[in-house]
Amino acid sequence: MSDTTRPADNGLSAGHSVATFDEVYRPVFAHTFSMRGLLTKIERVADTTATVLIRGESGVGKEVVAKAIHAASTRHHRPFIKVNCAALPSELLESELFGYEKGAFTGAYQRKAGKFDLAHGGTIFLDEIGDMPLALQAKLLHVLQDHEFVRVGGAETVSVDVRVIASTNRPLKAAVNDGDFRMDLYYRLKVIVLDVPPLRERPAEIPILAATFLRRFNAEFDRSVVLSRESLDALQRYSWPGNVREMENLIKSVVVLGEERLIHEELAGPAAGPPSAPAPAAGATREEIATAACPNLKEIAERASMSAQRDLLKTVLDRVHWNRAEAARVLGVSYKTLLYKLDRCGLARKHRKQRAS
Repeated sequence: MSDTTRPADNGLSAGHSVATFDEVYRPVFAHTFSMRGLLTKIERVADTTATVLIRGESGVGKEVVAKAIHAASTRHHRPFIKVNCAALPSELLESELFGYEKGAFTGAYQRKAGKFDLAHGGTIFLDEIGDMPLALQAKLLHVLQDHEFVRVGGAETVSVDVRVIASTNRPLKAAVNDGDFRMDLYYRLKVIVLDVPPLRERPAEIPILAATFLRRFNAEFDRSVVLSRESLDALQRYSWPGNVREMENLIKSVVVLGEERLIHEELAGPAAGPPSAPAPAAGATREEIATAACPNLKEIAERASMSAQRDLLKTVLDRVHWNRAEAARVLGVSYKTLLYKLDRCGLARKHRKQRAS
């Protein structure tokens, strides 16, 4: 390696990391058949150098899976470095990943190590890699193939020993077909594919996760909040479009504010699948019949908003011939947000049917 200067190791000791996997990560996968199957795959791939692609909706716990792979591997005492590919523009993401040399651009007063440098000997986790700009994908492909790169503004080749784990909530194959993702990088990444099921397909985990978050936040904020049976039932009836992250944030709000009613208020929307109003009893008065037939005001507003969004999305998509990247630009939202909206409005299924036909 031409540049032998490396940052100090900030990893955990080997003994501590092994305990972390057995005591922290293994129990996470113990409660449903699908997650136990995922644990088996994690243990099989952990001690290899194979690139892993973790797929799943936002908030399902893809980062937890990545950390579990690292903790179960022989690299567990070396750094685990996360990079959110959707959080930074292209020019900043490149210097974040690969570092830069002194004088590379205005403000570059000294050499800075990139995330690949910091992860040497360990694992780098490229979160939401589907949002990585095309120009940068070529440089990443070179690192995966040759285990070396050049810092921004530099000419010296830097060699690294890094295990790469990537995640995505986008269908990358469709992104390849749309020209938004390199085919060669896609096949380089999908050596091992791990699919994390959404929380709605893991209902047995809901009360366990709720209890875990409740204990954590009660301890963190010095509270003693307890959830009623009604609240636990509401948590299990809800479909959790935001998955585990949505539940975590909700329980945190409940604990901080000490208001259990937040659960029922937040979960009362369409995602909870609320039952329709019961039919009025025989002999009911006109007022009772009218009340039974009248939908909730919040429900009406949400349905109207969803309908308006759907109409706007369809109009723009038809105008740009269903080029989703162009539609996101026209609407002024991120590609990730557009995909979420398409799914919520039922337009993602329509697009798939159009492509199939």
